[in-house]
Amino acid sequence: MGDVSNMPDLIIVSGMSGAGRSETMNVFEDMGYYCVDNLPASLIAEVAGTIGLSKRGQEGRRLAVVCDAKAPGYFRDVTTTMRTLAEEGVNSVVVFLDADDDKLVARYKSSRRRHPLCEDGATVLHGIERERALLREIRGHADFVIDTTDLLPADLRTKLNDLFAHGEERSGLSVSVYSFGFKHGAPLDADVVIDVRFLPNPYYDPVMRTMTGLDELVRNYVLYNSDTDAFLKRWFALLDCVMPGYVAEGKQQLAIAVGCTGGQHRSVALAEATGDYLRTSGSRVSVAHRDLALAVRPDGELVTADPNADDAEARS
Repeated sequence: MGDVSNMPDLIIVSGMSGAGRSETMNVFEDMGYYCVDNLPASLIAEVAGTIGLSKRGQEGRRLAVVCDAKAPGYFRDVTTTMRTLAEEGVNSVVVFLDADDDKLVARYKSSRRRHPLCEDGATVLHGIERERALLREIRGHADFVIDTTDLLPADLRTKLNDLFAHGEERSGLSVSVYSFGFKHGAPLDADVVIDVRFLPNPYYDPVMRTMTGLDELVRNYVLYNSDTDAFLKRWFALLDCVMPGYVAEGKQQLAIAVGCTGGQHRSVALAEATGDYLRTSGSRVSVAHRDLALAVRPDGELVTADPNADDAEARS
């Protein structure tokens, strides 16, 4: 087995067509790898040089590639490339994806795609047999062989994360929480939208009208009343219920939008409270306020919480 105490600089993905190579590349892309599909092994070094591949002790980009098994001299090109890059300080591993023939046939039939080695009209099973023969040598030298016969995409994602994701890469679901005002338009990119317009509105207090949910007076008004207390208990309970499901599904990013009428008072305070709560569960959380720049000061000037921000205040 390769040494993966640190994430490899280069991951070469090989294996049977239909065994999960596309999903694997999605996972590595989420980990921050620069991903290239169907790349001849002889071109890996060229791509590595182009993107500034990471090397031991040096800054750079990590690379994951799926190599084309149909190219002549496939195994020779892979091993030669890995040897050359190793001499330059590149830490690389080979991941081989496999599955039973029956499962591969079923996947091809369900997708209605033609196997890449059936261009002469051969059956899917015949194409699988040809591919196994081409890949036999690289499979025997792979650092990791993953059998996906009984794995769902979420299971494959979990297995790859267990093998390769370390430190911050495994620190949890990345969550973006942002406030907005319905009068400025509903959010288009949110996975979860919560409407808090039913809560007491500080806008009707002349003292707080030109303040925002980032001001202590407004925050206390919004958060510390019986209506909000009852809401937050149920809102946080809902998050406790759904967040583990998103993680188990393999979701990497989640956007939660908290809306009130203008996006100035209630939604701002409650987006902040939501972000604070989610951080306690280990999620990576950023909080932004989409429409805060549209709030108005007593002198008629637009207000932003950050004078250097063009559109909205954001922090993580």
